[in-house]
Formats: sequence, C-alpha cells, structure tokens
Amino acid sequence: MVVGFPMQVPGLLDRWIPQPAFGSSFAAVHSKRMRSLRFPILLLAIAAGAVFYWRASAPRNEPSNVLAQVQQLNQLTTVRYTLQRIVTLTEEKHPVGSESIVLILQARVEAGVDLSSLRSKDIVAGKDGSFTVKLPPAQILNVAIDENETKVWDRQKTWWTPWVPYSLDLEKRARIMGLDSARQAAIDMGILAASQTNAETSIRSLLNLAGFKSVTVEPAS
Repeated sequence: MVVGFPMQVPGLLDRWIPQPAFGSSFAAVHSKRMRSLRFPILLLAIAAGAVFYWRASAPRNEPSNVLAQVQQLNQLTTVRYTLQRIVTLTEEKHPVGSESIVLILQARVEAGVDLSSLRSKDIVAGKDGSFTVKLPPAQILNVAIDENETKVWDRQKTWWTPWVPYSLDLEKRARIMGLDSARQAAIDMGILAASQTNAETSIRSLLNLAGFKSVTVEPAS
C-alpha cells in the first residue's frame, strides 16, 4: 500500500505566501495543519493493513477447508466409562473334575467418532455461507483392562482330582469375557448416543473457533 503525503513544490507556495510581514504566521499555521493531517492518515493506513491481514488470514469458505479442520482430530474420543465386572468361568476336565475362576475385572471403555473416514461429500455448503457437517456414527474405540484394579478373587478345582493340572489360559479367557461384558454394558448404558452428542458439540465449537460461524453438525444418514 502506498500512502501519499502533501509535498511542497518549489515555486508554487511562493505565489501563495503573502508579504514577508505575514510569512512566519502562515508557515506556523501550515505546519500545524500538516501535523494534524498526519495522525488520521496514519490511522487509516493501520486500519487498511489490519483489514488486509484479516482477509488474508481468515479461512476461506470452502468445504475442503472445513474437512481439513475436522480431519486434524483423527479419532475423536468423547466419552469414557469405567466399569467393573465379576466374571465366573468354569472349565470341565476330562475324564472327570472341573476348574473354576472368579475374576474381578475393571475396564475402561472409550467411545468416539473416527473422523479419518470423513469425505468431501460429508461437507455440504449452503448458498448463505453456512456449512453442514455429516459425522460418521459413534463407535467403541477402545476397551482396556485396568490392571491395578483387576484381580483373581478365587480359583479352584475339584478336590477329588488333585492330579489334574490348572488350565494355562483360564484366566485369559475370563479376561476376554470381562472385556466383552464391559463393552456391552457400556453400550446398554448409552455410551454411543452420549459420544455422538459430544462429538457434534466438539466439532461445532472447533469450526466456530476456526472462523466458520454458521455450522450445523448432524449424524450421517
């Protein structure tokens, strides 16, 4: 941006300036006017620069920009449940006897939305500059055992078959059962619906902060 300032042209002001008796007062008035003009011109230049920077840095209203902002989150975990399950498992031995285990298992179940699967067709731009983002459905992203809070409460085999060895994988199978039970319990408690709602709120807030003011987020049909 080029800003012009008044410039004295030799010989031009000589025809303006009155007789020497008034020359000093005219020069003083002319100098004051010049100083009074510089401040508004400077403010105008700063304001113009700020507007230019804002326009250059503001996100363009294009679906690809919305998609890029959302995909940065990759897998968005929005809800975590901590559940405790009591697992009882019995294994029949051959030819006789049995072995049983009682496991107290604590698990963390995390649900969220896999945003890496979002595609351009899931971002719909309106004529008024608004955007509609269609999120994929929430899903269970992770189920993990809390080892510090998980323990074998009881394990035994029939007393009349002491020669039968303990099963090497009975506890492992009990853990798998506990994880499956925790997963299903979280679903029954509504973790997926809560995760979907939280994901929609999070995406809307993210895009608003990024400069996209009119954003609607809804589950994909």
